[in-house]
Amino acid sequence: MNGRSSGRPEVLWPIFGALTSIKGIGPKTAQGLEQAGLSRPRDLLFTLPQGGVDRRLRESIREVPLPATVTVAVTVERHRPPAAKGKPHIVVVSDAQTTFQIVFFHSPPDWPGRALPLGSRRIVSGKVELYDTTGRMAHPDYILAEEELGALPPYEPVYPLTAGVSQKTMAKVVRGSLALAPELPEWIDGGLVQREGFPGWREALAVAHRPGQGMDLAPEAPARQRLAYDELLAHQLTLALARATARRVKGRATTGDGRLRDKVLRALPYQPTAAQVRAVGEIAADMASGRRMNRLLQGDVGAGKTLVALLCLLIAVEGDGQGALMAPTGILAQQHFEGLEPLAQAAGVRIALLTGRDKGSERVEKLAALADGRIQILVGTHALFQKDVEFRDLRLAVVDEQHRFGVAQRMELGAKGAMADVLVMTATPIPRSLALAQYGDMDLSVLDEKPPGRKPVTTVLVSNERLDEVVGSLKRAIAEGRQAYWVCPLVEESDHSDLTAAEERFRLLQAIFGEAVGLVHGRLHTVEKDAAMAAFVEGRTKLLVATTVIEVGVNVPNASIMVIERAESFGLAQLHQLRGRVGRGSAKSTCVLLYEAPLGETAKRRLTLLRETEDGFRIAEEDLAIRGAGDVIGTAQSGLPRFRIADLERQASLMQVAQSDARKLLSDDPALESPRGQAARLLLWLMEQEKAIRLIGVG
Repeated sequence: MNGRSSGRPEVLWPIFGALTSIKGIGPKTAQGLEQAGLSRPRDLLFTLPQGGVDRRLRESIREVPLPATVTVAVTVERHRPPAAKGKPHIVVVSDAQTTFQIVFFHSPPDWPGRALPLGSRRIVSGKVELYDTTGRMAHPDYILAEEELGALPPYEPVYPLTAGVSQKTMAKVVRGSLALAPELPEWIDGGLVQREGFPGWREALAVAHRPGQGMDLAPEAPARQRLAYDELLAHQLTLALARATARRVKGRATTGDGRLRDKVLRALPYQPTAAQVRAVGEIAADMASGRRMNRLLQGDVGAGKTLVALLCLLIAVEGDGQGALMAPTGILAQQHFEGLEPLAQAAGVRIALLTGRDKGSERVEKLAALADGRIQILVGTHALFQKDVEFRDLRLAVVDEQHRFGVAQRMELGAKGAMADVLVMTATPIPRSLALAQYGDMDLSVLDEKPPGRKPVTTVLVSNERLDEVVGSLKRAIAEGRQAYWVCPLVEESDHSDLTAAEERFRLLQAIFGEAVGLVHGRLHTVEKDAAMAAFVEGRTKLLVATTVIEVGVNVPNASIMVIERAESFGLAQLHQLRGRVGRGSAKSTCVLLYEAPLGETAKRRLTLLRETEDGFRIAEEDLAIRGAGDVIGTAQSGLPRFRIADLERQASLMQVAQSDARKLLSDDPALESPRGQAARLLLWLMEQEKAIRLIGVG
């Protein structure tokens, strides 16, 4: 779709046009670039160089430690044509201090003589290596007449390339694209531009594509910071517009009198943490407002999200409405229900569980009690979405483990109640910059304290060579009546991987522990998986061999040992989640990280950090630094935007500035009609945020 047909402002048409509009670009070159996903000048402007080559003119190759790329002026001394087939053509040249060779392999016979005529002066630039103490430059990158030196950039950008596109082609099309880039009004806050020393948009592009030195390629360089900020600001404006639109959606004010919450708090053996009290207050204020709540409750493993969820569901019941809590699996729904039921009973509130297993008259009875309001809180899986599930008056929908549900499903659950508030919970501590990128349209409540009574988990690193000792310790623990998890990385042996298979490990442990061992992995049928989990929860099996399917949510207080095999093959956040499955009861808990020696530097850094801290947020920040944004959340299911320039690991602080800037701009100028607002509209078109433009009713 070209600029003209999409409603895009005319000033942007040239950079959204065809590549063939660039001088000297024919259909064949354009096709090669299109295959690499570069179909318009705009795409080229936002493909920044990833490195650079120093092409400054030197006196002699002796000025630089070899091997290195060197640019020197030379006099052509003599030619030595190939002595035999397959041998190179050698040209002997001298610079201001020494003599060296330029060699050509398999070149047309007359080419070296035409490129470097005997006795001529030329500028040559290319990689020089020492060959029997003599300098050799094979196939120079550039051979120029002295008067052409100005055409060679002192520092040449190096672009990420794809097959069929050379650096020279890339440099040429980028030059052509820069010539098409228009002057645009400033959309960044003036104070911020001054404080950060940002160049203007067009100047930033020119500097980023024509770096003067290696420093200009760093994410911290002002031109790169500016272009990254543009991308983050457009993204945060889009989220802020979505948030503002959601806030305009009328909700229903729900206020409770606190009578049911007081009963629950009196029944608790401990006081809620300050973080829990604060989160309940934030959610209660949202529910009491006349707009629809869209809030994320983020808490580390064991931070007490479930209690916060229950207290908020009770606000809905106190306000004469109903609440729903939705979990991603039947086992988790069951566990939520079992954890909440005694507290709900203490408050005199009827709570029920609805999963896909409910059939026949039992299901009919539950649905009738829900429809007439006798069931006040419903816990379930995505079975809550089914057409026949009708609430009398749903006020609050709580969704556990957000990333397991799409936005559409969240909305569907919200649609079950006219204007029901939505609270999303996640146990994955997400670094703030990623939380802003992924959930910037939501309000955020964070539980950053552990409730009293959670026992610390001792984490130990053990080499695979000591496997027998680990099994011996397990024998003693199981004899004392304790339970343990044994987590394996893969389900079955594969040709590509020597990771121990869960099925193989299960057979080996069964030979030692007999019927006390259970097995659960992702390829089991749901019924088999649920049965294996139930046997472990009820204590019929003592040792559960599992893949990472147990990562989220299962709660077995008697399980106090977690063995993670090939721990170095897991991400930090995942190891932290798995460790969170123990330390839930009164027994002293241990997490054993079994690793294959020798450990690489990165794996060692990960496992050592895990041994040192149980702070999920610190672990998440470190994981981001080690692995990068896509991996931390798992890009495929993360909904994390793909930025072309912004680097979420190294420019994390920019994301927070962009969020507050975007929200302030919209609160000052909701319709984006001021001069800066109009410029921000251009930014949204430039960054192809049509969704945002629709939200302000533009174009």
